[in-house]
Amino acid sequence: MGVDRADASVSASAFVSATIPTMSAPTSILFVCMGNICRSPLAENIFRHMVEERGLDGRFRIDSAGTGGWHAGAAPDPRVRMVAGRRGIPVTGSARQVRVEDFEAFDHILCADDDNLEDLLAMGAPPAKTGLLLEYCRDSPEREVPDPYYGGDDGFETVFKLVEGACDALLATFIDGSSASHG
Repeated sequence: MGVDRADASVSASAFVSATIPTMSAPTSILFVCMGNICRSPLAENIFRHMVEERGLDGRFRIDSAGTGGWHAGAAPDPRVRMVAGRRGIPVTGSARQVRVEDFEAFDHILCADDDNLEDLLAMGAPPAKTGLLLEYCRDSPEREVPDPYYGGDDGFETVFKLVEGACDALLATFIDGSSASHG
């Protein structure tokens, strides 16, 4: 069963415009993949790095989680740390599973792929704040961030480029309100 995008989420620019960051309340973003050791911690740490580079640390609360809990407590995959580390981005944290409380605690919940989006919506995630990360990346022909876990190093390079482009577009959307939606 596929996700009905008309019902599952709103456009990327409308999605963000509801909570433009202010000095009083940081905007909270949760990045989600399946096990929280590859794609979502990569997105969390790339986005955090971009935010810190621009001196916007206090304007965002950033986290990641997985729809599955089998890696809970584990560090991010060494290949993720390696590909990001080559670019000066440390990938830290430990895996955790998404909790129902996250749906209230985060302003935006961005999934790596449709399977994780479907899982979150089935758990009761509000469609208005739940969407796909790559919806923000204008230049990507991809709709989903592929899972590189069972592949080689090339897959991690591809995932890094996709996630970096999406995070850059996401941050630009927050900063200047530009429409950064895919498509």
